[in-house]
Amino acid sequence: MGFRKNSIIKSKPNFKKILIYKVQVQFSKDFLKIEKDQISMGIKSKPIKCEANKEIIKKIAKYFAISTTAIEIKSGHKSKEKIIEMS
Repeated sequence: MGFRKNSIIKSKPNFKKILIYKVQVQFSKDFLKIEKDQISMGIKSKPIKCEANKEIIKKIAKYFAISTTAIEIKSGHKSKEKIIEMS
């Protein structure tokens, strides 16, 4: 069966897999540990002007080899315990 010049090909919609992790942060340390749905990590940045949150997103993106735009902090922006969503 061939395709005609003006035929329309319908594709299935893209379903994204969304992962949700609980993140616990320690300051002045540098490590990343993942167990099931929990990430424990140490960061060097201070929690000033969202620098710590930016470092958290960069570290997680690098570990999973994904774009930083695929990671969103859903809750805990000003806390050591955060909930993140990766899509």
